[in-house]
Amino acid sequence: MRDGVIKVGENRYQETFGRYYEDFTIGDTYEHRPGRTITEADNTWFTLLTMNQHPLHFDAEYAKHSEFGKPIVNSALTLAIVAGMSVSDVSQKAIANLGWTDIYMPAPVFNGDTIYAESEVLAKKESKSRPTQGIVDVETRAHKADGTLVMRYKRTVLVPKRGHGVDDKILAAQKPSQQK
Repeated sequence: MRDGVIKVGENRYQETFGRYYEDFTIGDTYEHRPGRTITEADNTWFTLLTMNQHPLHFDAEYAKHSEFGKPIVNSALTLAIVAGMSVSDVSQKAIANLGWTDIYMPAPVFNGDTIYAESEVLAKKESKSRPTQGIVDVETRAHKADGTLVMRYKRTVLVPKRGHGVDDKILAAQKPSQQK
């Protein structure tokens, strides 16, 4: 059987995603794939949706006179995309995000840039108040396709131990007739 699949019946398998507490190893780095090319439409829609009215994100004439010479991607969009890229490796099974710190953005992202992300496990500890859960700290980094670092941040996530995730409960609750 391959990783990421569990047998739920005869000749029947269910794909699983994410990691349990036991699956995290300090020092491991997860390269998140696929990368993501950010478009002008992504940037404009996100900027309007979040009511961020800074013209540097959507007014080409305004941006032409800035130090960048063209519109830059809304940094909150970059953060949202990078966080989303990390979900399958870091927080797909998470119970909660406990905190985000040290968000650093050393270079701008422009419409048309492709970004890639990776997360390194910095620390992990069992929860003292929740014996079926653990706390994992990661640092996530995002780079443009040319290697330029565009974002780095730390995140703390509460994750279940094996056998105690929501998907484990759903699978256990399924009737044998549903597992054909």
